[in-house]
Amino acid sequence: MHATHTEDQNINDRLKSVRQEIDALDSQLLELLNKRAGLSREVGRIKADATGAIFKPLREHELLNELARRNPGILPEDHLRSIWREILSSSRALQRPQDVAYLGPEGTFSFFAGLEYLGHSANYHPCRDIAEIFEMIHDGRCELGVVPLENSLQGTVGVSFDLFLKYPVFIQAELFSRISHCFLSRAQDLSSITTIYSHPQPLAQCSTWLRTHLPRAVLVPVESTASAARRAAELPDAAAIGHHGLSVMLGLNVLASRIEDEPGNWTRFVIIAQEKNRQRSRKTMAEKNDVANKTSVLFTLQDRPGALSDVLACLARNKINMRKLESRPLKAETWKYVFFADVECDLESPDYAALVEELYAHCSSFRILGSYVTGPQLDRSMTNAEEGLA
Repeated sequence: MHATHTEDQNINDRLKSVRQEIDALDSQLLELLNKRAGLSREVGRIKADATGAIFKPLREHELLNELARRNPGILPEDHLRSIWREILSSSRALQRPQDVAYLGPEGTFSFFAGLEYLGHSANYHPCRDIAEIFEMIHDGRCELGVVPLENSLQGTVGVSFDLFLKYPVFIQAELFSRISHCFLSRAQDLSSITTIYSHPQPLAQCSTWLRTHLPRAVLVPVESTASAARRAAELPDAAAIGHHGLSVMLGLNVLASRIEDEPGNWTRFVIIAQEKNRQRSRKTMAEKNDVANKTSVLFTLQDRPGALSDVLACLARNKINMRKLESRPLKAETWKYVFFADVECDLESPDYAALVEELYAHCSSFRILGSYVTGPQLDRSMTNAEEGLA
């Protein structure tokens, strides 16, 4: 049964009225956002002669949690947090331009992890390898660095741990980003695809889907998913496996989404900064429950029986849970090892001063890499428009 002309007119009138109300609200939002931007710029002027970090993840974490708690309406919490991450990104940029180093080229999963967490208002600088990220931070050419630390399927990124030994940087924050792969091409469907480009890991992670849908296609490993997408953008019969954001960046079609064999693929990234910018935010009593709840440490031990168990016993006596413990060869000395650990507490708090002294006593060397809030899980693996064959 078709709607009558009168019914159509009523619908159009209601839509017009709602859109006018939205336009009015947009004007109010624009005015308020500009007022907020003015205050952010004033903060920048006040702090112009001061040194230190603009990015304050503890403060931002508290703000996002408080906004989520006070949210009275139907706006989903993940939408709210995404919107405010961009507002905070703009606020930081208005105070002072913020340069961020990441593992390039533009369009890698590291790049999109930085965008999702730090927002689009930062200046992103691609690096050829992880070592260059640490160099950029150490030399002061960038304020923050986005570093992959471990993957839920492949394990730790060993070079990242090794570089903490070489450079005096600290971990300011962490985030967990879902690694989900899309099949990208200029083509409109799979029938014309003869060549597929990607980094070796995504090619391996999507092997079942590839064997099922394109068993005769030639698989070409390249240095990154971003460079793979750029190659696919140049050839009508080629495709790439990579982040869905590359489709918008390069004008590619998403022929399939979430094609990975294992859906639980997450990478833990850490945000690193210069050691001199390490700042501890001291809370009022009312805020005391919302502080750093995780600390990363590096330590070496004397070569004697029970050396590691002494460290573990210290933590156990203080009822501190260890989330991660991994050893790495100490390159300066053959058959010597350095340990990387995550513990569930804020070891930089004065409450743990005695424990830290005890840990120093049991270790040949002991270094706190950073205390921070357990990072958010950011999943931007599929947009509403991406359906396809996944």
